[in-house]
Amino acid sequence: MHAIERYGSRTPSEREQQVIQLVAQGLKNKEVADAIGTTEHVVKNYLRVIYDKLGLWNRVELALWYESRRTGPTLLSQYN
Repeated sequence: MHAIERYGSRTPSEREQQVIQLVAQGLKNKEVADAIGTTEHVVKNYLRVIYDKLGLWNRVELALWYESRRTGPTLLSQYN
């Protein structure tokens, strides 16, 4: 059995990416749930899986992870 079959992808799914984006915007779990049409419990489960996939501990780290990928090298070019 290959590792990808056993452990799955470490890349967030499309739905998980939606959750990441909303959390990075500062929404609370209930607000994220309302925005994607699910329950707060499901959002908490998404976050648990996302943290595990990305090796993160909390929503602050998640927001920083999201921002670093969203803005990319643009931040560095400002200082050159």
